[in-house]
Amino acid sequence: MPPTLASLVHHSALKLTVRAGEERLDVPVRWAHASELADPVPYMEGGELLLITALKLDAEDPEAMRRYVKRLAGAGVVGLGFAVGVHYEEIPKALVDAAEEEGLPLLEVPRRTPFLAISKAVSAAIAADQYRAVTAGFAAQRELTKQALNDGPEGLLASLAGQVDGWAALYDASGAVVATAPEWAGRRAARITPDVERLRDRPAPASSVVGGEDRVELHSLGTGRRPRAALAVGTAAALGTAERYALHSAIALLTLTTERSRSLQAAEQRIGAAVLRMLLAGEPDHARAVAGDLLGALLDAPFRLILAESASASAARAHAGGHARVADAPVSSAAVAAPDTGGDPLGALAEVVESAAARSGEAVLVVPDGERLVVLAVDGGAAVAACGEHAAALEAARASVREQSGGDDTELVVGLSAPVGPIAVGAAYKQAEQALSVARRRGRFLVEHEELAAGSVLPLLADDAVRAFADGLLRALHEHDATGRGDLVASLRAWLSRHGQWDAAAADLGVHRHTLRYRMRRVEEILGRSLDDADVRMELWLALKVTAAAGE
Repeated sequence: MPPTLASLVHHSALKLTVRAGEERLDVPVRWAHASELADPVPYMEGGELLLITALKLDAEDPEAMRRYVKRLAGAGVVGLGFAVGVHYEEIPKALVDAAEEEGLPLLEVPRRTPFLAISKAVSAAIAADQYRAVTAGFAAQRELTKQALNDGPEGLLASLAGQVDGWAALYDASGAVVATAPEWAGRRAARITPDVERLRDRPAPASSVVGGEDRVELHSLGTGRRPRAALAVGTAAALGTAERYALHSAIALLTLTTERSRSLQAAEQRIGAAVLRMLLAGEPDHARAVAGDLLGALLDAPFRLILAESASASAARAHAGGHARVADAPVSSAAVAAPDTGGDPLGALAEVVESAAARSGEAVLVVPDGERLVVLAVDGGAAVAACGEHAAALEAARASVREQSGGDDTELVVGLSAPVGPIAVGAAYKQAEQALSVARRRGRFLVEHEELAAGSVLPLLADDAVRAFADGLLRALHEHDATGRGDLVASLRAWLSRHGQWDAAAADLGVHRHTLRYRMRRVEEILGRSLDDADVRMELWLALKVTAAAGE
């Protein structure tokens, strides 16, 4: 505890006597300062015990003393020490009354007690308090380190909560609660998740104080541009010196743990890249042997392969007109560093998937590969669900941007394979890449392979090249019909839809079957193609469907 006026009064060597403000002797004293200025307020910082002899004061003037004492109290002076036997044999009644009226403690200093003795006593008490705080801080650091080594972050949080007489919580990079101490603090920790998310958006290191039923300090953890985790400490009042030493020790230990985790993550990604290459090469047994316990039961249950690509890379790939072959796509050993999530959509997706898997206790394989990200995640698990939710949130944000400004800010394209086992990872990669290609062409954030099998092939043909082919194929028929000499396009559509049945198609058109036969001969003459050829019929039918979908 820092020195107080009460501790100075009880100091046997000082012989101080209380003349006013006895009920406020428990306030801490930051310093003892002697000043004979008529107005020492400009030189006060607050918390001082002011020592005077009233050399330049009219201490017997009640009005002057009221003004003097009021200014001292307003400046945060915690007490006034008056030396008797120097200019006044006793403290003037005007000063005593003014101190009583303002509630400012007034101490009588006997002539045999020099001001320097009081200053030394205050200084010694402050130094002793600081020494106790430092000693307690070192003890706290030792205890926190021991708990961190023996019980991990959970043990460290429990020790920290006890030392600050409050609660503590650890959050992951997504802002989700990882651990709390004591257990009852879980709800309080969850309520400040929005504040943790706001802290996450600031460059590390960052901190903030949140009000509420507790005073909560938030601190980011990590040394990168974006925090890797966050620590919250809730207490009933502001932390003292010893408690702050403990907090700073906890921040340092958790940051070291976080940075060590990043190194381990890079090593795990190198192993994961090797495992992925083996799976894609059709060697699941070797992949299991290399993975060991790293992937848990992931390779023993149906899983999905998620293939994500940044929008810029996707656009470049589409412009080049090519797609990576499965044999070329698997990961280069150089492309395994932990992704930098600052402004990186692939890094953000990796964080979302890994955080969801960690919270649910699932194993997940996340392998960055240049401008792509490859993920193996349990089918129906939290990681796959989090990927879908992340894509839906991006889609909603893009819709809002479009509505407000008409712009488009697609940052990510994701393809999701069907559920597979370890022997079919190569096929899953092809499925995910096909879904990724469709997502790219449709301007979607995420497409699942099942959508391609369950839907129609026509949306896959909705691009400029296919429409140009359809327009070119049917242009001569449209030009013929524009002259008013017949309705060849409608007749061709009706005949193809009836699989070449003349009577049914003629009935649909309301014409005689001989008229329809004549029109089909004209179609063959104009196009220079035979309708007996199944490929020709298929191309014409798709061209008619494409132009119909385009509203032509």
